[in-house]
Amino acid sequence: MAETEYRGAAAPTPPDRRRPGETGLLARGLKLRQLALLAAIDRTGQVAAAAQSLNMTQPAASRMLAQLEAAAGVALTERLPRGVRLTGPGRRLADSAHRILGEIDEAARAVADLDGGRVGAVAFGSVSGPSLELVLPVLQNLRLIHPGIVPEITVDASDGMVAHLLSGRLEFYIGRIPDGADAGRLAIEPIGTEPLALIVRRGHQLDRRRPPTLSDTLRFDWVMQPRGGLLRNTVEQYLLHHRVGLPARVVSTMSMMLTLAFVTRTNAVGTMSAAAADFFASGEGGGLPILRLPLAPDLRVSPYGIVTLRDRELTPAARTLRTALSHASRSMVANPG
Repeated sequence: MAETEYRGAAAPTPPDRRRPGETGLLARGLKLRQLALLAAIDRTGQVAAAAQSLNMTQPAASRMLAQLEAAAGVALTERLPRGVRLTGPGRRLADSAHRILGEIDEAARAVADLDGGRVGAVAFGSVSGPSLELVLPVLQNLRLIHPGIVPEITVDASDGMVAHLLSGRLEFYIGRIPDGADAGRLAIEPIGTEPLALIVRRGHQLDRRRPPTLSDTLRFDWVMQPRGGLLRNTVEQYLLHHRVGLPARVVSTMSMMLTLAFVTRTNAVGTMSAAAADFFASGEGGGLPILRLPLAPDLRVSPYGIVTLRDRELTPAARTLRTALSHASRSMVANPG
């Protein structure tokens, strides 16, 4: 009778006990320099410009990109008539590259800031109004007290800055937590509301009419933030609340400079923060031929504040700047004007 050898059940596969980094891209030779190149391509849209920013030749950058794509096993970029753009996998790896490089920079700054936050670069952001009435005077004062702190400021809408905060490109920003953002990861120190202004060029028909009304403004084109933006929603809700309707024709732009160009060269009515309107109309801001309409004195954007990540500590230099902004904001609220 034939015998069957019984070997028992197959032994379970032992768990992979290799340390992180011994598998995947790192095991296939991924280098930080390659991540820096991909991040630079993401910023510039060109291999040549990315190479120049990293002090490399274009051929060397092209070889490095090819090595990175070989390690990843997928194409990370695709050629365009002018420049390149990232593929889906390229975009995912570039986002990680920005975050990783940002964390490395953060660690390097933390090491350099052992003297108590008196030196170091601080990347932060602000919406337009506070950037003029709060951030500018604080930076002027900080330059005298802590000349070693180098501020790198981004002026943008909160929607754009929250993405930069989450990716590690910003330490903090002054603005709001947008709808749809992961509010659980964010903390905000409230400051106050942001007054808005309606502006026209000097000599405008509304400047000669005494006094103009909100309804009068609807006879002209308007220049506002794109639909869905906080400023645009605030202005439209204000107009509807006062039962005057909405402008029939709106030029949509996020650019403050383009808003000012339309207002100064046409009969359009523009909207911007009151602080920005006052600044650009003043001698310090170039004395542009614009004026605030004596309308909507209670038109304000919802409260803003200093927004940080709950799970990431600020560098010492960033803490110094944030503290200065916090003190100044309390003084500004307590002593308006």
